[in-house]
Amino acid sequence: MIAKTRERTLKLARDTLTIEATALQTMRDRLEGPNADALVRAVELLHDCKGRIVVSGIGKSGHIARKIAATFASTGSPAFFVHPAEASHGDLGSVEKEACPLNLAPTTSTTAALAMGDALAVALLDARGFQAEDFIRSHPGGRLGRKQLSYVSEVMRSIDETPKISIQASLQEALLEMTAKRMGMVITLDASNKVAGIFTDGDLRRLLEKSTNLDGVTLKEATTSAPRTIPPALLAEEAIEMMEKYRINHLVVADNNGTLLGALNLHDLFAAKVI
Repeated sequence: MIAKTRERTLKLARDTLTIEATALQTMRDRLEGPNADALVRAVELLHDCKGRIVVSGIGKSGHIARKIAATFASTGSPAFFVHPAEASHGDLGSVEKEACPLNLAPTTSTTAALAMGDALAVALLDARGFQAEDFIRSHPGGRLGRKQLSYVSEVMRSIDETPKISIQASLQEALLEMTAKRMGMVITLDASNKVAGIFTDGDLRRLLEKSTNLDGVTLKEATTSAPRTIPPALLAEEAIEMMEKYRINHLVVADNNGTLLGALNLHDLFAAKVI
């Protein structure tokens, strides 16, 4: 692509975004006086609708209408799209200039209509007292629903699947347990069967960086004490937040007394499709 063509492409792209952003700002500024009253009245009418909200459009405005109907439906206001086959095609109005260099193709007008649809939907969901839990219930099969409805207890490794060993065991025994359970770590337990620490493959690499001879190293010396733990009753989303905050791949699942109940790692969260 020659320089002249490249610069023209970039200029058209920037001009399009500028024109559309200006149109949105202008539309926002118009929400005063009678226009503001009209918007509030529209929200009231939508809120008081006893049946389903019908959204209609044709051509490109029909695509926008479908999106607006879908947004209404997913935020607590039953709605559907109807194709007005008998209606004549035309632009959406409400803007002074389309982003199209010929001022013909619906561009700015569709952006404005889409933004106004979102504005109505947001105002309407607030009027209905619609909460995040309501959104999740209407999207139970999606990633968002799985993320916010799944608990640690549902995605964690069971106690039998969790690599664990006495803190008094040898380093070799710990490595065998880690390898057998294939989790990249092993949890160490004290004499009361409470969580004492964690030994990860990262800890092993750091030991080997110091010396390849591990004959004199005990498991207790190699273990990281006071590992990050999480109770099973918390949401999986909170486990994700903990892992991101502390930059770790594993969490020990334990009760308030420190008794080991299981374990959780990033692979488990991926497998459960909550990430």
